[in-house]
Amino acid sequence: YHNKQQDAGKALESLEKAFALDPHDARVLMELDQLYKKLGKPHKTRLALLEKHLKETEYRDDLYLERATLYNQLGQYERAKELIATRKFHPWEGGEGKVVGQFLICHLELAKKAIVEGNFSEALNLLEQVETYPHNLGEGKLYGTQENDIDYLLGCVYESLGNEERANGHFLRASTGISEPVQAIFYNDAQPDKILYQGLALKKLNNLSKAEAIFNRLIAFGQQHMNDKIKIDYFAVSLPDLLVFDQDLDLRNRIHCHYMMGLGYLGLGNGNSAKAEEHFNIILGLDVNHQGALIHKKMIQYTSLVEA
Repeated sequence: YHNKQQDAGKALESLEKAFALDPHDARVLMELDQLYKKLGKPHKTRLALLEKHLKETEYRDDLYLERATLYNQLGQYERAKELIATRKFHPWEGGEGKVVGQFLICHLELAKKAIVEGNFSEALNLLEQVETYPHNLGEGKLYGTQENDIDYLLGCVYESLGNEERANGHFLRASTGISEPVQAIFYNDAQPDKILYQGLALKKLNNLSKAEAIFNRLIAFGQQHMNDKIKIDYFAVSLPDLLVFDQDLDLRNRIHCHYMMGLGYLGLGNGNSAKAEEHFNIILGLDVNHQGALIHKKMIQYTSLVEA
């Protein structure tokens, strides 16, 4: 119904009936949750369903990770961190980078909170934990992985501790890497949030003109590519999502462009936070599960992390 007739209502009715007939079928639960996710069901509603059927949720890595992801989306990072730490994950097609992604989110968001609250030793401990991925994640660190965000936050910690030399070393590392915005179709494509942290690091290094150029490129890319028509006309194994249901790639592109613009305005600061928030709100109106928008909308309040 969903993929061939574009009838989400009948698809939902069918999956809900299928799961009601066999509430122990973990695969049907996974597909039902994926449809709820696509239809924008509230995070708490989806989490309640998964926890009501905990045995089935824990049977599959993808369902288990959705539960941890929902805790991250609800801002319950400690709980997400605990869930990820106590599971031995195995790679699955469509899941490339997902476990690592949630592992990083809970650690980095807790680190940001610790920095803002002045708990620098706690922040340092959290950031050191992501230097090497634990074996239970089932994935190692890809060669060339950009860690601008991690280096930037480490720089902020050492800056706050008065260690200017170490702070500048991390800011310098954070300021390097791919700085040209691109379409992020595959999970290992350059992500625009890494570019944001490059610019923020350059601000810390007092290279304001280069930082502003980076932020303005993000904004310009979003403006120029907002109405692009996206087509994937070959078999791709590195798409960032488990594709049970067809996606609107043009919609995803528009969301991505709004994300770039939101990040650009966030980086510029100096009264541009309202524009950043506007773009993040547009994204969340289109996709309530966009973690980048959730995270960076919250970061608007962390002025010490975004203002040089």
